[in-house]
Amino acid sequence: MVKWLVRLFLLGLLLALCGVAAIFVLYQQVKPELPDVAELKDIRLETPMRILSNDGELISQYGEQRRTPIDINHMPDVLIDAFLATEDTRFYEHPGIDPIGISRAAMVWITTGEKRQGASTITQQVARNFFLTREKTIIRKIKEIFIALHIESLLSKDEVLSLYLNKIALGHRSHGVGAAAQVYYGKELGDLTLAEAAMIAGLPKAPSALNPISHPERAGQRRAVVLGRMLETNKINRQQYNDAMAEPVAARYHGAEITLSAPYLAEMAHQFALNMFGEKAYTQGLNVYTTVASDEQQAGTKALIDGLLGYDLRHGYRGASAQLWQDSPWSHTEIEAHLAEQPSYWPLIPAVVTQVTDRSATVLIKEIGDVTLDWDGIKWARAYLSDSRQGHALKKATDALAPGEQIWVRPQNESWMLAQLPDINGALVALDPSNGAITSLVGGFNFSLNKFNRAQQAERQMGSNIKPFIYSTALDSGFTLASMVNDAPINHWDAGSGNSWKPRNSPNVYDGPIRVREALARSKNVVSIRLLREAGIPAAMQRLNDLGFDTEQIPATDSLALGSPSATPLQMVTGYAALANGGNRVTPFVVQRIEDSNGVILYEANPIATPVISEENAFLVSQALNSAIVGGTTNGKHWNGTGWRALRALKRRDIAGKTGTTNDSRDAWFSGFNPHRVATAWVGFDDFGRPLGRTRHNANLDSSQVAGGEFGGSTALPIWADYMQVALQDDPEQEWTVPASLTRATIDTGNGLLSRGKGFSEYFVSGSEPKHYSSPSANQTFGGTSVTDDLF
Repeated sequence: MVKWLVRLFLLGLLLALCGVAAIFVLYQQVKPELPDVAELKDIRLETPMRILSNDGELISQYGEQRRTPIDINHMPDVLIDAFLATEDTRFYEHPGIDPIGISRAAMVWITTGEKRQGASTITQQVARNFFLTREKTIIRKIKEIFIALHIESLLSKDEVLSLYLNKIALGHRSHGVGAAAQVYYGKELGDLTLAEAAMIAGLPKAPSALNPISHPERAGQRRAVVLGRMLETNKINRQQYNDAMAEPVAARYHGAEITLSAPYLAEMAHQFALNMFGEKAYTQGLNVYTTVASDEQQAGTKALIDGLLGYDLRHGYRGASAQLWQDSPWSHTEIEAHLAEQPSYWPLIPAVVTQVTDRSATVLIKEIGDVTLDWDGIKWARAYLSDSRQGHALKKATDALAPGEQIWVRPQNESWMLAQLPDINGALVALDPSNGAITSLVGGFNFSLNKFNRAQQAERQMGSNIKPFIYSTALDSGFTLASMVNDAPINHWDAGSGNSWKPRNSPNVYDGPIRVREALARSKNVVSIRLLREAGIPAAMQRLNDLGFDTEQIPATDSLALGSPSATPLQMVTGYAALANGGNRVTPFVVQRIEDSNGVILYEANPIATPVISEENAFLVSQALNSAIVGGTTNGKHWNGTGWRALRALKRRDIAGKTGTTNDSRDAWFSGFNPHRVATAWVGFDDFGRPLGRTRHNANLDSSQVAGGEFGGSTALPIWADYMQVALQDDPEQEWTVPASLTRATIDTGNGLLSRGKGFSEYFVSGSEPKHYSSPSANQTFGGTSVTDDLF
């Protein structure tokens, strides 16, 4: 008996030695194919690129994988317990592999021939996720075991678990528990309930088939398994188990937690980073900090949207989006199901009319429920007939609405009002004029509807927004703000075409001799043409080129003075920035800096300002544009500039600006500034030939004052003003900084000559002041020299 025991012992020892030898041989065979797991010590998880405001608000996120790395010390115990109970109960006890589990998997393979994965510890899953494929072969399993053992020799258990919980694929492009909590529940990890943590812990087995968004029933069953394992391992008690089991499966998809809407600007920053870092930008966890502050960006977005929706209110209601029923009303359940599939475009939300009375309507709003639209929210909806014609005022709500109609609504103060998706579009862009940093940019009504960035890409006729640059050229050609120019009709015969060119003022009113300051402030077309002719078209083209406009395609004709060239809003605001900052051309930029995931700065903007016009010239043009806001007096009679609405809105006098309206009101502009902020607003149809129209015309009013008319002063200026109210709210009103080389002289506003009595204190470059005093017989003068009307 003893002899047999000895033989059995020796046989067991021999088998053990053979096993060790076999393992050694296997190790030697696969060793050349094993990766260097030492790199796990310096592992960098692939994380998406994030676009942020300069104050840290998330604007957008780019990258295929959603991952939010979380330190294991910041992960809730309930989540860790759920994963350990389900995936590896002996994780903190085994050396990286579970011999019992491996033996069980081997027996299944021997007895059934099925190569089931099974028995993988968390460490083995880390080995597979980082270094191996998911193919189910013996050699892959052997490699996995060796790598797992090596990982455990290099990393602590907490480090291994942290890698696993931050790497594991959990469905819907979420990788790691931090991303999964956001994707499925819109929560931080610490805010998860037990049931939600168990749901996430059940996903690694089959993320596609078991996730609660695509397959809620299967997900609920898998959650029950996880909760059962937690109960068995004493991680939760029976009451916790029962409460979690009773919780409904309520997951839904949550995108990246965007805290600031700026999609057009985000795409600009995205392209900048992609050009700099290539495809790696999507996986290196870059944090791209833009130049915008959240409050200014929000203000710009709201200002543009309010302006475009306001245009719709003036031009009539184009009707419902769809008619869902005629005779047999849908149930609330049917309506809610239909609305759930309809998109929203902030602030517009889809709704369905369920009942209409004479003075109100009941509507079911997506994700809101039943709401009453009162008369104040409906009465604007006169029928749209054309861009210049609307139907009669409504007498009752049924004139505009009927049950079964799918409509748009928007919140208005404490109530709701009828709305519609605007056909009109626009853009707003603002800069810090000192360096070109973009402080707000909105490229259209809604990025989801149309990704065309009008702020950067829409080349539209400049209209009267070009005039400050023509006047700037004229000031360098010998004119002063006090120079008199004849505001009289022009009749120019063009022998080439056989036609006369008869440019007109808008409105078609002429005042005779007028000072340069007043002519720009009141946007006199014929004066702009006369100044262009005197300064010379080549000089004006060079001025535009110096300020950043593309002059290659601009015809060198007199129509240049009226804004026939095209420019983008971003080019326009760049040109005006040089007037605001004392004559320097800046290059607009949207990315302030780029950091890696550890906060190391990889790129930082280094803006450069280049002098292109003199400080004196920029100041004088700004002064004339200030008169466009605050108005002035000529011969004791007060006049308004075309931008008078800005003074009424902002109630401050340290601002300057210019309206712009193109032929047939196809484009409406307003560009304006103070020394700390410059902004341009543009409104128009994407269809270049479609005029903005009007709602009521009064030929006796200035073009910027037409009630209901669509001009730069009435359509674009209010958008600019709404933004500037926020942009300048912490910027106290201040006096203009006058260049030292300028002097002041009191002039007679009627003829621009020096005045010995009352008059206007005008600025001049030293030496350019008028040389004569005003008298009853004084001639009109230019630069101190008598001239005739024919010259201008």
